[in-house]
Order: sequence, then C-alpha cells, then structure tokens
Amino acid sequence: MSELLEGGTAGLADRAAALAAGDVTSRELVQRSLDAIDGVGAQLGAFRRVRHEAALAEADAADAALARGERAPLLGVPIAVKDDTDVAGETTPFGCVGDFPVVEQDAEVVRRLRVAGAVIVGKTTTPEFGQWPFTEGPGFGVTRNPWNTDHTPGGSSGGSAAAVAAGLVPAALGSDGAGSVRIPAAWTGLVGVKPQRGRVSTWPDAEAFNGLTCNGPLARTVQDAALLLDAATGNHPRERHRPPAPAESFAAAAAREPGRLRIALSTAVPFSGPPARLDPRVREQVERLGAVLEGLGHEVTPADPSYGLVGLSFVPRSTAGVREWAGRVPDPARLDHRTRENARTGALLGGPLLWLARRAEALLRLQLGAVFRAHDVVLAPTTAQPPPAIGAIDGLSSWQTDKRMIAACPYSWPWNVVGWPGVNVPAGLVDGLPVGATLLGPACSEGRLLGLAAQLQEVERWHERRPPVFAAV
Repeated sequence: MSELLEGGTAGLADRAAALAAGDVTSRELVQRSLDAIDGVGAQLGAFRRVRHEAALAEADAADAALARGERAPLLGVPIAVKDDTDVAGETTPFGCVGDFPVVEQDAEVVRRLRVAGAVIVGKTTTPEFGQWPFTEGPGFGVTRNPWNTDHTPGGSSGGSAAAVAAGLVPAALGSDGAGSVRIPAAWTGLVGVKPQRGRVSTWPDAEAFNGLTCNGPLARTVQDAALLLDAATGNHPRERHRPPAPAESFAAAAAREPGRLRIALSTAVPFSGPPARLDPRVREQVERLGAVLEGLGHEVTPADPSYGLVGLSFVPRSTAGVREWAGRVPDPARLDHRTRENARTGALLGGPLLWLARRAEALLRLQLGAVFRAHDVVLAPTTAQPPPAIGAIDGLSSWQTDKRMIAACPYSWPWNVVGWPGVNVPAGLVDGLPVGATLLGPACSEGRLLGLAAQLQEVERWHERRPPVFAAV
C-alpha cells in the first residue's frame, strides 16, 4: 500500500484502506493534496476555492475518529466538489463573478459525503451556470487540460475533471445537465457517471434545471466512481425525484460480471439545430471499443436510438434554469452577455412552453427507450471532437457559441431530458488527447453500466495512463 501511495497510483478505495489500516494519516493525505493543488494545480486553474485550514481541521477530526476505531467508507480521504454545490462556510458563485453570501448549511450531497467521512479540500471551477463544455470565465480565469495545457478539459465540471486527472484528488463530484460530467471525463481520460435522475441529491434545489441536472462522480477507475456514488446516493425528503433504491451497492455492481449483453453501437448525431459531424478519429476509437466488447463475448450491432425532436424539450428547460440562476446572483449586469441572452430566452420559453416540454418527457422516454427492446446498452461517442484549444468560444456571439459547442458535444444531452444514466469510459487518445465513449442505459441501470465499464477497464487499463501534468500525492 505504501508503494501505491508514494507512486501516486492509489485511488479512493486504496486511500480509504490505507487510512483504516493506519498506514497513513488523513492529515498527511490532505496536506499532500493541498500542496499539489497549490503547486501543480496552479498550472491548471482547477480550483475556485481551496479550503486549506478547514480541510486540515477536518483531517485532524478524521484521524481522531480513526484512532477511536471508527470506520466509514471515505473516512479521512480528500475529495473535491464543484462550485455549484453548497459547502457550509463557503460561497456558491457557480462560475460567476460578484460578492456572493457565505452559505450556512451543506448541500444534502455534501452532508452525505461528510457522513461517509470525506474531507472536502475545495470547490472546483465551472463556467457560468455550467452552460458550456469549456471551463473558462472571468470569475476564475482558465482551467487547463493536464494532458495538454493548451486545451480545455471540457465542462462544465472541468475543474473537477482536471483535478482528478492530474492527481490532485483521487475523485471529485461534478454535475451533469447536458453532459457536464461525461464530457470532461472523456476529454481528461476519466470515468464519469451521470446517474439516474434523483439518485444523488440536488437539495437545496428540489430539482436542478427543471430536472435536467444531476450530480455524479469523476474518478480514474470504475471502482472509485462506484464508491463515491454509493457515498453520495440519497435524497432530501422534499426533493421532487426519488428513484427506487438500487438492489445492491454500486461498488458491488462494479465488482460483478455483467453477463452477456446486447450492445447497440450508435454514432448517429441527435438533431440539435446547427450541424455536427463526428471526427473520424473519434469514430475509430469508439468502434475499437465496440470490437473490444465483442471480444469479451457481448453482442455488438449497429443501431441508433430514435432521437426525433428531443431538443425541443431540452431548450425551454435549460434556458428557464439559466433564468432562475440569473435571479440569484448579486449583480446580473456582470454576467456574460450570452448568459443574459439565455436568461431572456428562458423568460420567453417559460410558462406554457416549459409545461409542454415537461409533459413531453413521457413520450420521449417511449421514443428513446425503443432501442432497449432489442438491446441492453447503447455505446455512443461522448463527444464528436477531441478537446478544443483554450479560448475556443472567446468573443463569440450566443449563436456562434452554440454552434461551436454543438459541433464539439452533440451527443450527451438527450439522456438528461429523460433522466436516465450514462457512464463515460476512456476510449483512447487522439493526437495525445483523450476521447471517450458513453455506455447508456434505461432507467435505473447504473449497476449494469458500471459492471460493463469495469469489465472494459480490465482490458483497457486506462487508469494506468498518466497525463504529462500529474502530481503523485
């Protein structure tokens, strides 16, 4: 275990085990993480707020609990959460500039992570209200990809992805409203889980972005992602979405063989207005993964979900969510002009159109779910392109930004509309930059997807690859 810790290969589960065995203290692990954030992390701009004193105090409390013989799944392990998540004693600016009030209570998901023993070392960067798959903004500057710092790590959970990929923390929490966990996981070589809607709490919001957004883990291994998902799972009594409890823990599901599955290999781009084209190099890597799955005994056949006009449901819900968040900031005039325009669109599309968009979800589930009559899982590209260069949307109008965003990331958002789970898995490298593929399933199928992802990991060994910017903490 000490070799794993010193070599920087220890993940979430390894560190929890080392702490329980007395091989290392929480203060040592947290201090290493803080040092890495202040050192290597400064190149990446992954953190909006680092909790130096508070995290060390929490580490000391964890060490005292360990000395008393107490045990919890993540007791003393450092992790990070995204800037849209309330942490008591911190602000929640969600990527914006301005003087935000300090919140007094943890979000429900943070409360659950603390019950599991995790130490929150800081809050990671995100673009304004998580709107773009590029983590850049006036509130914090630029977040860079540890595989190539001239490129974005993606977004909107780009800070969480960069922090995990660079080894600053073993895992982190992100949020996903249109691919915001899966996209940065793809572009930084990580496992990223968008769970079933309601699986992980969004409280103090009864739902986030009209049901589009959920919280989920980013980690280097499927096992670590499953462990963090287990710790985060659960709801506040007043939340709108409360799916049935899983039959087993996600860690157990990830450790179990998934059996022979029927897998639909899909590369069709959902209709979303501006055209998007799948980069042939990304297609090659996704099809290669399909061949690997076939070699593992699964039945892999070309088939596409029937997406139809699902985007007509997405736009009112997402822009109405932007409008709601715009009403929470201390000075809306300081928001990006594209954010203000999206908020105005949300005002126009709210009311009856938003109601119709929500009502259409049942029909869209039937339409998208038809693919699962003949298949158990869909394998699709996570993005259409490799990670773009930093500054890809600088100075653009709202329409130009949307075109650039959709060209790069047209695949992930339909599953947010219906609320079903998806798991990004690393698919390989294109010009030295990671790209990913997403395993998609019907309602409450996280266990199956994690088991399949773990089976792929055993062959692909993506967790053994390290980016050029990496801190062995």
